[in-house]
Amino acid sequence: MDHELDPDAPARDRILDAAEGLFAEHGFDATPTSRIAERAGVPKGLVHYYFRRKPDLLEALVERLPHPVRGADVAVAGDVLAGLRALVTALDRALDASSVLSHLLWREADTHPVVRDALLRRSGELEDAVHEVLHTGGGAPDRIRGAARLLAAAIGHRYALDRHGDDARTDMEAELSFVAAGL
Repeated sequence: MDHELDPDAPARDRILDAAEGLFAEHGFDATPTSRIAERAGVPKGLVHYYFRRKPDLLEALVERLPHPVRGADVAVAGDVLAGLRALVTALDRALDASSVLSHLLWREADTHPVVRDALLRRSGELEDAVHEVLHTGGGAPDRIRGAARLLAAAIGHRYALDRHGDDARTDMEAELSFVAAGL
């Protein structure tokens, strides 16, 4: 699968685009920087100018993940279920825009601490977003935090399964309704 790169894009962006595509196709360890340079249409030395070490490319790719959705931006006053639905829809859009990148980074998380740490931060941000939506419905803070943890885990599990199959993404209506009703 050869990715078309924008020849007018800055060299750094072309290098990152090439690295993303090649890492997704062949894996981080099996992709030499010379191949990244070739696909990006730049001299190999330019890759090392922007990214001193190959793992620096992974770190830069982590920064390309879409910024997390804030629960406060999608919460619906007085309707926790509608807020949760809006949150999942916004998350779906954000993750669909970077499905190759998300898959690549999850695959590399086991061997590259910078990726693992970034994904753990993202997981915490997801829990915070769910908490913000749930908080609009009122209730005991410890119950809200526990429900946010459970629902964030369910959402994360859903995305983990998506990375491993071609089936349509599972509907979360049952889980969202359960949590909303339980609060």
